[in-house]
Amino acid sequence: MSTSSIHNNPLQIVFMGTPDFAVGSLKSILEAEFNVVGVVTAPDRPAGRGRKIQESAVKQFAVEHNLKVLQPTNLKDEEFLEELRNLRANLQVVVAFRMLPKAVWQMPEYGTFNLHASLLPQYRGAAPINWAIINGETETGVTTFFIDDKIDTGNIILQKTETIHPEDNAGKLHDRLMELGAKLVVETCKQIEKDDFSTIVQKEFDDLKPAHKIHKETCKIDWNAPLNRIQDFIRGLSPYPTAWTSIVNNGKEENIKIYKTKMEPCEHNHPVGKLFSDKKTLKVSTNGGYLQLLELQLPGKRKMQVSEILNGLNLDKTAHLR
Repeated sequence: MSTSSIHNNPLQIVFMGTPDFAVGSLKSILEAEFNVVGVVTAPDRPAGRGRKIQESAVKQFAVEHNLKVLQPTNLKDEEFLEELRNLRANLQVVVAFRMLPKAVWQMPEYGTFNLHASLLPQYRGAAPINWAIINGETETGVTTFFIDDKIDTGNIILQKTETIHPEDNAGKLHDRLMELGAKLVVETCKQIEKDDFSTIVQKEFDDLKPAHKIHKETCKIDWNAPLNRIQDFIRGLSPYPTAWTSIVNNGKEENIKIYKTKMEPCEHNHPVGKLFSDKKTLKVSTNGGYLQLLELQLPGKRKMQVSEILNGLNLDKTAHLR
């Protein structure tokens, strides 16, 4: 391919993203001394108990670095499209944003590419990091691809793999993939600027695993699942949005969040979900052994180590999780 574009048309980038995961890539683009002519991010929204107006992580970073920020509520709005055109970008980079209309992703001369936190075509969708761990994968990665009119289906530019360790949770893996992804975004920008890249069409398979959005009801633990599946489910949802269950104790039922556990594989004849405590540890019986509970959050309390909780927790003989 020709390399003349590096001399004639240096990159003028519009960056699109919202959460912390996207900040790593924007930071790396700036550090690589690419010209970011604008940043598109979500509108400010009320959040938390006080419903205070909160700016996205990307907006906060962009403002700190004196970048022009656009916050459209409607990506098809003609006023926004005109503002975007006036930035005269020749490349758009998207990291953890939302689905773009054709009028937006087709706008720049060099196209629009997205960073996705999986090895596409596996785990297309909103929550690839969570689902890779929930499904017990031992490897994942990051992918850059040109956006088309479907979700996460465009031609692949670059990919990098990352090992998922048994002790990983979604938070730890998120941070590593953010770093790995930021490097891949910069490498992709360099190749596009030099016009020295090739793309691969995504193949469709029968066993593709989706990464659909996670809702509160899908975070409830199924104690009838095998021991290792429960462990993967909990770490795949930790620290956010967090696996939860109901504890039935002393005639009362409450919902608790579980952040960290440890497997104790063995044979036993206890019913699934029964709780056991020796005042130092707390564990629950499952199919295939016991799951030791290490970090919990009780209603109205902060996240705590189980050793702290046990001081004030009196379990009756029938105490169980369901």
